[in-house]
Amino acid sequence: MVEVKINPFKNAQQQLNNVAKRLQLKKGIHELLKCPLRELTINFPVRMDSGDIKIFTGYRVQHNDARGPCKGGIRYHPDVSLDEIRALAMWMTWKCAVVNIPFGGAKGGVICNPKEMSQAELERLTRRFTAELSIIIGPEKDIPAPDVYTNAQTMAWIMDTYSMNKGYSVPGVVTGKPVHIGGSLGRREATARGCLFTIREALKHMDYKVIPPEKWRKECEIGELGEDICDGDLGTGYRFDNATMAIQGFGNVGAISAELLSKKGAKIIAVSDSKGGILNKDGLNIDKVLEHKAKTGSVVGFDGADKLGPKEILEVECDVLVPAALENQITDENAGNIKAKVVAEAANGPTTPEADKILYDKKIFLIPDILTNAGGVTVSYFEWVQGLQQFFWSEREVNVKLREIMIKAFHEVLDVCKKEEVDMRTGAYLVAVKRVADAIMHRGIFP
Repeated sequence: MVEVKINPFKNAQQQLNNVAKRLQLKKGIHELLKCPLRELTINFPVRMDSGDIKIFTGYRVQHNDARGPCKGGIRYHPDVSLDEIRALAMWMTWKCAVVNIPFGGAKGGVICNPKEMSQAELERLTRRFTAELSIIIGPEKDIPAPDVYTNAQTMAWIMDTYSMNKGYSVPGVVTGKPVHIGGSLGRREATARGCLFTIREALKHMDYKVIPPEKWRKECEIGELGEDICDGDLGTGYRFDNATMAIQGFGNVGAISAELLSKKGAKIIAVSDSKGGILNKDGLNIDKVLEHKAKTGSVVGFDGADKLGPKEILEVECDVLVPAALENQITDENAGNIKAKVVAEAANGPTTPEADKILYDKKIFLIPDILTNAGGVTVSYFEWVQGLQQFFWSEREVNVKLREIMIKAFHEVLDVCKKEEVDMRTGAYLVAVKRVADAIMHRGIFP
């Protein structure tokens, strides 16, 4: 059977279409939001370690800047496509709007396989790509960040290359930088921590397996905002009462989510990466799984766990399923087999519109990607603000501010869902698209 490739950009447009009528968007505004503002395709040469010259293709798409500078990550992956980057840029617009931070959406990517490239080759690729991108990025225009297979080191190379071309240091051109060159404390864990906050609020809403601090640790000093001060994991407070969780994707977001959730009392029973998954219904020791992956390059083969296929993990019976891999993982073909009570989309676009309806009909509570994984861009905003002021916050301040924003956004979306009697994705889009459309209308159309 030939696998039909799902177009993520068409999915993103369909998600917008689903709320346009409810919001009574003017036709022109709807059409404007369906398309990116600006797209750049670059075919650029890189000298490989062998001395050969190889041509790579990269993209940067800016979807909308009505609410502020464009913001979005850069990914390195062999399956990068222009339509994927278009979709991700659109989702970034809604993500920034749903948590009400003053950015628009952008995304970038390079078609490459970083697992087959040396560190020196990745540096040369990044610096050449940055030089080509410099015509459209900048701290007041478009601020890249890490994404799939890019990291703080990648951002340091981008900042340095951009700064060298300007003739002075420009730390605000990227976020997700190393702390010692202007990065923010708490940025590395931010996406996963935001995911934790939304899962906790969802379970509290469902009156399910969440223990408030006063019931689980009376001797712990609880601050005004309810954060758990004694274990140093500030801004969280509530614990999960052995709620079972399965996490698809064990990269930056998935692995850190597993760490944070397990520290807060969740039982992580299954995790997976691109090579496969593992399952132990009694719970996995996440620290040992991380050690195993560091040694072998995969979670597969971990002692004391059953083997799963990369997508089998989606059908594991659990309280919370966290898709933290790539797009289009939950489709109309497997949505009916999902057994989780909550799906928390830590990845971008893991669920197709057709699957959304199936999950809703099954009464599975879905926390949409534009809300679940907005912690990363929120702390990126904090980093950008700190850099502009040259005034840096403690990790406690970052985590507490993140918690306030994520909880406020969750309940704004939930209130809309209750009022309109819709699912959480529709509610999130109603909030986000309205904010962007209002910004466009108030600014006006020039000339």
